[in-house]
Amino acid sequence: MKNYLSFENEIKNIETEIDNLKDQYKNEGISTVDTNKINKLQSNLDRKLKDIYSNLNPWQTTLVARHEDRPKSKFFIDNLFKNFFPLSGDRLFGEDKSSIAGLASFEGHSVMIIGQEKGEDLNSRIERNFGMMRPEGYRKSIRLMKIADKFGLPVILFIDTPGAYPGVGAEERGQAEAIAKSIECSLSLGVPTISIIIGEGGSGGAIALASSNKILMFENAIYSVISPEGCASILWRDSKKTLESATAMKLTSKDLLDLKIIDEIISEPNGGAHRDRDLILLNLKKSLSRHLGELMSLSRHDIVEHRKNKFLNIGRDKSLSNNLLSSDDLFSDGVSKIFDVRKKITSKKLYIFLSVFLIGVLILIFQLFTR
Repeated sequence: MKNYLSFENEIKNIETEIDNLKDQYKNEGISTVDTNKINKLQSNLDRKLKDIYSNLNPWQTTLVARHEDRPKSKFFIDNLFKNFFPLSGDRLFGEDKSSIAGLASFEGHSVMIIGQEKGEDLNSRIERNFGMMRPEGYRKSIRLMKIADKFGLPVILFIDTPGAYPGVGAEERGQAEAIAKSIECSLSLGVPTISIIIGEGGSGGAIALASSNKILMFENAIYSVISPEGCASILWRDSKKTLESATAMKLTSKDLLDLKIIDEIISEPNGGAHRDRDLILLNLKKSLSRHLGELMSLSRHDIVEHRKNKFLNIGRDKSLSNNLLSSDDLFSDGVSKIFDVRKKITSKKLYIFLSVFLIGVLILIFQLFTR
């Protein structure tokens, strides 16, 4: 049974009609299939899908990113890589099943794979905690990233989560610290790292695995610091203002590419990634192969510098400066201004002291005369 979103009613009606025509036993005794009508309806369906999906607003894009039929990390790991060997546990607390990780082969190269997994049905979603990782999941990722760094293996990360798990137990075990350590570890690796946002990239739970040399994003995926519902509840005190909040946060792939937060948009099939899994798999494979080839030609020092400059330059063009500055240059002007002010204050200490003293005397005189 197909699942349809709220804005796909016309698509649902056309597909239902096509299915009925294809099943000759449902056509009130008609024993032949009307192929001409089916072809006409199929063309109409393709046009309708193109019209709707080329004009999605940010909230509709969010719904597509959360679509329950959308391919998950496990699908890509099973079909994109060979000889996958799973690795489990953080060696501190336990195993977090909301992430799948292990060694694999991609086009003849050994790689480390880490993927956030939501699950395909109700039972697997409960088991996977709906893709919300706990501290042990992030610590497992840190452990495996360090192994990859030690043996010179590229790290490929699949992002698909509404956010890190906010439960009491997770907070008691240091959720925030685990996320921070994961970001720190990601930024320090001397091997190529590529993060792919395949669905929902929510909050610090996504950023913890997206501090990479390259960030690729599916066309109908989202990436934001908070969910549209959460943002609407905070800013408007109304969780129904999801369209306004989704628009304001600029969480779509087009907005994020324009802001230079991501590096590439991976095109999805007409109607979303869930409508043609083979095509989205092919598109991802081409993109991943190209970016991995570029990064593997760099030295360890160049890889770290590439990653550092990538994040330091986010927002630079439209806010801080039009020049590509180093981290030292970024703060040098501010520091020099602070010292200039300090010198001026030091050179006029006597004047400042006398001014304060006179003000104090005047206040004292005023209080004596008003008694």
